[in-house]
Amino acid sequence: MFERTQVSFTVGGVRCAGYLYLPAGAGRAPCVVLCHGFSGTMDRLFPYAEGFAGQGFGALVFDYRSFGESGGEPRQLPDLAGQRDDLRAALAFARAHERVDPARVALWGNSLGGAHAIVVAADDPEVAAVVAQIPFNGFPKGVENRDTSQTLRLMSSIVWDAVRGRLGLSPHYIPMVGRPGERAVTATPEADAHIRTLTGGNTKTLWRNSIAPRALLDMMRYRPAEAAARLRCPLLVCAAADDHETPLETSRELADRAPHGELRVFPGTHFTFYTDPELRERVAVDQVAFYRRALAEVG
Repeated sequence: MFERTQVSFTVGGVRCAGYLYLPAGAGRAPCVVLCHGFSGTMDRLFPYAEGFAGQGFGALVFDYRSFGESGGEPRQLPDLAGQRDDLRAALAFARAHERVDPARVALWGNSLGGAHAIVVAADDPEVAAVVAQIPFNGFPKGVENRDTSQTLRLMSSIVWDAVRGRLGLSPHYIPMVGRPGERAVTATPEADAHIRTLTGGNTKTLWRNSIAPRALLDMMRYRPAEAAARLRCPLLVCAAADDHETPLETSRELADRAPHGELRVFPGTHFTFYTDPELRERVAVDQVAFYRRALAEVG
């Protein structure tokens, strides 16, 4: 059993919205702070938070600025540095809560959120442990279903959006997910299925298939493996064997670079983690066991 409370915290004058899950009973509990991927919203993390809370952990989920229930304008604009600031503020909020043990607060991140969790923890020695699930660690060398002309079209949108940002103009939005040949961040034959993985089939989700693509320029230079080498806490990397979005070799690099890194490889693709309930249950069992071991060593 657990209880869920709507919460918020302010970062640089922007309100970030979230939900805090706490296990039933008195006393302070360990807590996992969860962060989603590039265009995600926190409603996709509710099942993960419920799972952790059911195992005796607190769990805090939140929306990055300009996404979901959080404030911030313009909307649908990923700001990598700002997202890391939001994560730091979420950590501070969790540690200050009367029902949370501040010495046993851990991070959990999915895709781009996995990169953020590693980078933030590398500069915060009080983070007790990190789980990075199908984490971003640089773009793959080639992208399926996208030829040179399509890549150039996408790059033109990215650069144009960046220029508009420098000029103080409104963003140039493109779809996050599209079909092959369409100008989108991810263009796949399974576009409809991909969208269902991001919405969970929930028509009430706050996820939107629209993104200001300028942040992809920052992602081209984003290498969390450098931060992984500075991690003091244990790191568990959960990877997919046939992942084309965050390839297995880049996940392996994160685990290898971390002084206390572990790698777990599961069958399937990047999106199997979202669509296969049995796989998600297997992954969750490993993650809970990892947190129990890591947090038992704290103190």
